[in-house]
Amino acid sequence: MKLDILALSSHPDDTELCCGGTLAALVNQGKKVGVIDFTQGEMGSRGTPEQRLQEAQNASDIIGLEVRENLGLPDTKLKSTREYQKKIIQKIRKYRPHICLVGAPSDRHPDHGNGTQLALDAIFYSGLTKIKTFDEQDNSQERWRPSHVLHFMQDRPFEPDVVFDISDTFETKKKAILAFESQFNVQDPGDEPETYISNEEFFEGIEARARHYGHLIGTTYGEPFKYHNGPVPMASFDALFETEPMR
Repeated sequence: MKLDILALSSHPDDTELCCGGTLAALVNQGKKVGVIDFTQGEMGSRGTPEQRLQEAQNASDIIGLEVRENLGLPDTKLKSTREYQKKIIQKIRKYRPHICLVGAPSDRHPDHGNGTQLALDAIFYSGLTKIKTFDEQDNSQERWRPSHVLHFMQDRPFEPDVVFDISDTFETKKKAILAFESQFNVQDPGDEPETYISNEEFFEGIEARARHYGHLIGTTYGEPFKYHNGPVPMASFDALFETEPMR
């Protein structure tokens, strides 16, 4: 299956938090969208790996993803090694996306910046013929490099190059985030500790950020992205005719 967009993330729930509205909007536009999570988030203070995998599947169903896979790399130990790169290269060559979304260049959580560098290295090396990988049937894969790579914003803000209007899919984003019931908006922490992301204030902050970036582009809600290796290439102004911001 060839995907139009493939998002690469360090943990289950990263894409729902950071670009879930965009992914849902692209699905609604008929695009084939997938997510590859690098780890199971097994070092998180709340939830089990099995629970988080099920939550990721529930969120995928809400968004309408074609593909959701988990590579099982070690949480809190992400680094750009050839072993880990090849696991990602196999998926890039398998799904041959036109666009890849990756995490922030640097962030509060070390796994986010490290996972982003791992993703970027794999994306580049996926285009090199002499790096050999094989599919599930042990067939040699052809090289592939996505045409566009964009960073989604994580905990720490950056100056975006693009803000995607998610006004029509913000409720879908919220539902997908809340599918990770062990992690977010936890009313009763039970025997597990309250965390930076589990309280109600963090969830309210997600809406505040979406409203802020929506305001910047003249809509209700938005999600910010930085174009990797910019500037943004354009061959027409068609995208600008698709929007009528209220400013």
